[in-house]
Amino acid sequence: MTVTRIGVNDAVGRYDVVVGSGVLSELPSLVGGAAQVAVIHPRGLGEIARPVLGVLESAGYRTHAMPVPDGEAAKTADVAADLWSRLGQRGFTRSDVVVGVGGGATTDLAGFVAATWLRGVRSILVPTTLLGMVDAAVGGKTGINTPEGKNLVGAFHPPAGVLCDLATLPGLPRADYIGGLAEIIKAGFIDDPVICDLVEKDPEGAATPEGEHTRELIERAIRVKADVVSGDLRESGRREILNYGHTLGHAIERVENYTFRHGHAVSIGMVYAAELARLDGRVDAALVQRHRSLLSSVGLPTSYVQEAWPQLHAAMAVDKKARGATLRFVVLDGLARPTILNGPTPELLGKAYRAVTGATRPPRSH
Repeated sequence: MTVTRIGVNDAVGRYDVVVGSGVLSELPSLVGGAAQVAVIHPRGLGEIARPVLGVLESAGYRTHAMPVPDGEAAKTADVAADLWSRLGQRGFTRSDVVVGVGGGATTDLAGFVAATWLRGVRSILVPTTLLGMVDAAVGGKTGINTPEGKNLVGAFHPPAGVLCDLATLPGLPRADYIGGLAEIIKAGFIDDPVICDLVEKDPEGAATPEGEHTRELIERAIRVKADVVSGDLRESGRREILNYGHTLGHAIERVENYTFRHGHAVSIGMVYAAELARLDGRVDAALVQRHRSLLSSVGLPTSYVQEAWPQLHAAMAVDKKARGATLRFVVLDGLARPTILNGPTPELLGKAYRAVTGATRPPRSH
């Protein structure tokens, strides 16, 4: 399989997102002159982390496997502090490197630890999930969760490189793979309508790593994110459009104590944002229905439980996209025409939520 390189430009320089099979061979060149490498990975992914360790050890690097809890349970201050202690005990210097192997939660954590150790050491991210490849590992945003919200503590710290080995995807649980599709479909709605067309043409194929258009969907989604984040590292401008569906999505995750799959929550959040745009006179009912039909065709949820609204409304108030007491939502003025809805009224928020209620909860992440 050929290798695709998608460049990301940031405030510091440029790094590549490398997509293909056998891309781990690029690790030594990214690590460069480091003496030691910390490989942070979920405890349940020891088998996937072993090839990473093997490549680095064969290249002569002293490696340290640092397993962490699976999923969002890793993104806590306690886990980060434990990793800082481990780095200190091993004498990690500014020339050494942190490698994050796993899903989006692990790469978020690894990037944050790299950003904060000695005020910043190099990180290399090896996402092993669809969500990690198309979203979490690209763009330089790192973070951990607190009881008050998701990713409220973090730093902007672009990696030295991102290696997406497509061979890891067939081993994913189906629900996890489908969850990652939400971020791909999001990229279609905000920037690249061809993604929506490809999913609609073959939703069954889109929902599997072996689908005819799988690689194209992944690369298109990465290119959307690479284009958006280039030149806007700190979310001061266009980058905010990547939060489409995330304001309500993050609130759902918090209410569910982070046991709810991110992609499932964002899927519901996108339908909610579409309903907000419709009620605000920005889009027609046909585009809202396209959200519902496209997302549901691949197995993603499009509604949530009615009684959760008071908790969700309160959770959105502390979302990091808010400005003071004002809620901000990324909405559409049309397909691939994202904009900001600033300070919608409580009445509008509640009415839009009623349009996405009536669901049973989809599978949790663990």
